[in-house]
Amino acid sequence: MPTNHRFEPTILREYDIRGVVGKTLGAEDAYAVGRSFATVVLRNGGRRIVVGYDGRLSSPMLEAALVEGLTDGGVDVVRIGLGPTPMLYYAEASMADVDGGIQITGSHNPRDHNGFKFVLGGRPFFGTDIEGLGSMAAAGDWDTGSGRTEERSVLEAYVERLLHGVEGVPKEPLKALRIGWDAGNGAAGPAVELLTSRLPGEHHLLFTGVDGHFPNHHPDPTIEANLADLQALVAREGLDFGVAFDGDADRIGAIDSTGRVIWGDQLLAIFAEDVLQRMPGAAVIADVKASRTLFDRVAQLGGQPIMWKSGHSLVKAKMLETGAPLGGEMSGHVFFADDYFGFDDGLYAAVRLMAATVRLGTPLTDLRTAMPETFNTPELRFPVEESRKFAAIAEVQARLAQSDADMVAIDGVRVTTPDGWWLLRASNTQDVLTARAESERAEGLERLIGQIDAQLALSGLARS
Repeated sequence: MPTNHRFEPTILREYDIRGVVGKTLGAEDAYAVGRSFATVVLRNGGRRIVVGYDGRLSSPMLEAALVEGLTDGGVDVVRIGLGPTPMLYYAEASMADVDGGIQITGSHNPRDHNGFKFVLGGRPFFGTDIEGLGSMAAAGDWDTGSGRTEERSVLEAYVERLLHGVEGVPKEPLKALRIGWDAGNGAAGPAVELLTSRLPGEHHLLFTGVDGHFPNHHPDPTIEANLADLQALVAREGLDFGVAFDGDADRIGAIDSTGRVIWGDQLLAIFAEDVLQRMPGAAVIADVKASRTLFDRVAQLGGQPIMWKSGHSLVKAKMLETGAPLGGEMSGHVFFADDYFGFDDGLYAAVRLMAATVRLGTPLTDLRTAMPETFNTPELRFPVEESRKFAAIAEVQARLAQSDADMVAIDGVRVTTPDGWWLLRASNTQDVLTARAESERAEGLERLIGQIDAQLALSGLARS
C-alpha cells in the first residue's frame, strides 16, 4: 500500500473534496482520503465513522477504496450504503457509537464528477480541515491499524425522523395537499418513495429510480430547465405545488401550482415566517446571493437577518456559532435547527414546506404571489481558470475599496447602489465565477449588469 499521496490540488475545495473521475479523482485518492481522515478521527479520540454514497456510477468504486483506507488507518466503519447525503448526516447525528461520517457524492455536478462530504463530531469539516487532509497525505502522516466494517440500514429510521416535521400540524389540511415530487434519478428516490407512502396527502412521483446516467434530466433544481417535467406534472394533475432535489438530496427546488419557481431565498422567507411565529426574534442566516427582500422580510417579521458566506459547511458553522434556528442558501440548501439537527436536508425541507403552508393557513401559490416582484438575474455562471478565479475577485475588491462603493466583501463582492445590488464571487465547487443582480426596475437591472461587466473587463474577463 502507498505510504503517502499527493492530491490534484483543484479537488481540495473549501467545503468538500470534488473532482472528475478518471482525470483528477480516482480510487487512489479515495484510499488516501480514508487514511488521512482515519488519522484525524483517531487523534481526536474517535474510533468509528459512518460511510454512505450516492447513485453515481463511480460511487461504489470510490466507497470501496475509501473504506479500505479508513480501516487501514485503524478506524471501524459503519457502511449504510446508497442514500442521500442527509441520510448520512442523520446517521452520524443519531448513532451514539460513531464519531464522524463521509458521504461519497457528486451532488449537483456533471455525472462524471464525484467527491466527498465530511462531518466530524457533529460539526462540519471544511476549509483548513480539508487542506489538512491534503498535507497529511503528502507527508504520509498516517496512523496505521486494522479497523473493522459492518453494515447497518438506516433508511427506515431516517424516514421516520423526517415525518416528525409534520407532527402537531392539523391533519385535515395536510390530507388535502396534492404534491409532485421529482427525485431526478438521484439518491433521494428510495427515501422519497418510502416517505410519501407515509405522509398525509396525495403524492405524485417522478424519476425515483436511481440511475447515475440521469436519463431524464440533470439533478440540479436551481436550473429551471431541469424543472420542466415537474412543471408539466403539476399542470397536468392540478397539484398544489411540486418539489425537486439535486443528486444527493441536500438541496430542494420548488414550484407553485402555476409552475412558477420558488427560489431558495423565497423558500427561506416562507420558512422564516413559520419559524419566527414560534421563535420570535430568532436569527435567520442567508448567503450573500439572497435577495434583499429576504433580509427585509426577516426584519419585518421581527427576526434577526444575518448575511453570510455561500457554502453548506460555512452556513452550518455560522448557525452553530450564532444559535440560529434557520438558515438557507439561494442554491436550495435549507438548514433547520429548531426541531431538527441543523444540517441541510432537501427531503426534510419538503416536509416542512407542507407544514408551513398549513400552519400559515395560506397556499404556497398565494405566499409566492404576496412577495415583492423584482427584476433579477438568475445565478450567472461563466468559466474561469482555477488559478485565476480568486485572484480576479481580489482585484475587484481592491478597486472598489478605493472608491465610495457600498460593498460587502464577506464572500466575493456584493455592492449596493440606488438601483439595487450586484454580486460577483468565485465558486468553491467549480472553475467558474458567479454573478447575480437585483433591482426594482428593469433599467436598474441593466445598469447593475453593466457594472459587473465593467469590473470583469478591468480584470481582462468577460461573461461568456
